[in-house]
Amino acid sequence: MLKRALEDSLQAALSDTPVVMLVGARQTGKSTLAKALVEGQGARYSTFDEPRLLAAARADPVQFVENLGDTTILDEVQRVPEVFLPIKASVDRDRRPGRFLLTGSANPLFNPEVAEALAGRVEILTLWPFSQAELEESGGAVITELLFSSRGPRGLFPVKREDLADRIVRGGFPEAVEREGGSRQEQWFSSYLTSILERDVRAMTDITRLEEMPALLTALALRSRGHSNKSALSQDLGIPVSSIDRYLVLLERIYLLKRLPGWHTRLGPRLVKSPKLLLSDSGLFCSLLRWNRDRLLSDPTSFGLALESFVGIELAKAADLDLRDPRLMHYRTSKGVEIDFVLETADGRVAAVEVKPSSTVEAADFRRFDRLREILGSRFVRGVVFYTGDRVLPFGDRLQAWPVSLLWEAI
Repeated sequence: MLKRALEDSLQAALSDTPVVMLVGARQTGKSTLAKALVEGQGARYSTFDEPRLLAAARADPVQFVENLGDTTILDEVQRVPEVFLPIKASVDRDRRPGRFLLTGSANPLFNPEVAEALAGRVEILTLWPFSQAELEESGGAVITELLFSSRGPRGLFPVKREDLADRIVRGGFPEAVEREGGSRQEQWFSSYLTSILERDVRAMTDITRLEEMPALLTALALRSRGHSNKSALSQDLGIPVSSIDRYLVLLERIYLLKRLPGWHTRLGPRLVKSPKLLLSDSGLFCSLLRWNRDRLLSDPTSFGLALESFVGIELAKAADLDLRDPRLMHYRTSKGVEIDFVLETADGRVAAVEVKPSSTVEAADFRRFDRLREILGSRFVRGVVFYTGDRVLPFGDRLQAWPVSLLWEAI
C-alpha cells in the first residue's frame, strides 16, 4: 500500500476531533486508508454498501448509532443521512476524539440538515486519486511549497514526452493505476463512469435522463481551458440551462468536478469572475474524450489540453494538503488575457501558473503575468510557466520556467 499524503492530517484530526469525515470520489482509496489507520486499534468497521446494515440504519438510525462501538468506521455514510443527527446526539454526550471515522463519496455539506448537525463536531478531509508525487513516493504538497518559497528550484528535471503522456492517460485512481495501459484502463474508466451515474447520482436525485451526463462531462472536458459558459453548453447539448446548473452541482457533490473561481480584486474590476471547471482526474478526462497515449503524442492540440488539465489537478491535490490552505483559481480579463491557474494564500500572497505543452519557452510566454504583478506588487510571489523541457530557467523578476516533472520530483 502506497503511503497517502493525507495520512498525517487524518491522524491529527482523529487525535482531537470526535467526528472525522474522509470524503472524495468513489474508488480513491478512502475505505482502505480508514481501515489501515484505525482498525488495528479495535475500531468496528461497517459499510452501508451492505444491504442489511443499510436497511437497519434507515429503519432505526438512533438505535443503530447507540449500538456502535467506542471507535467506529462507517463507510459510504452519504447513503444514510438519517444517522447524522443520532451521531450529533451521541457526540454531545461524549466528545472523546476519534469516536467516529466516516467515509463518503458525496459531500455532506450540500445537505443543510447534515451540515447543521456536523457543525463544530467534525473535521472533513478530502482524498483525491493518487497524486504523481504519491505514485513516485516523493512526498506531499511539494509543488505548492515550491511555488510560495522564497527560493525556487534549481537544476535539471528531465521527463520524456512518452512518459508524460502515459501519466496523463493513466490518471490517479488506484485500480486504473494498477492495470496495464491501453484497453484495460479504458474499460475501467468506462465501467467506473457507468457505476457512478447509475448508483450515486440516481440515489441522490430523481434525474431520469442520466444519458445526458456523459455528454455534459465530455463537453466540460473540451471546454476546460476557458471559463464556464452554461448558455453555450445548453445550446450545444440541447439541455436547459436549469438542468445544467443542477448537473454541475451533482458532479461537484460527488467529486468528479472541481469549480475554480475567477481571481479578482477591487483593483481589477475588468476581470472575468465566471468559474473554470476542472475534471478531478486526467485519466477520466482522457477517457471521456477517447484520447489514448498515441493520440496525445501525435496531436499537439489534444496534448496541450490534456496537459493543462493534468497540471491543474495536481495543483488542486497539493493545495488541499498545504497547511497554508492556498485557494486555487484562474485569471481572465475582459480583454482575453488569461492565466491558467492562480493560487492565493490567506495572507494575500499569490503565485500564478501557466502551462505550455512545449520543450521551449520564450519571453513572450511571461507577458500575461505583467498585469497581475503590477496590481499585486510584493504580494506577487512568483509567475511560473510549466513546460516539457528539463531545466529551470529564469525569465525576469519573480518569473521562471519550470519542468512539468517538478510536480512529482522530490526536491
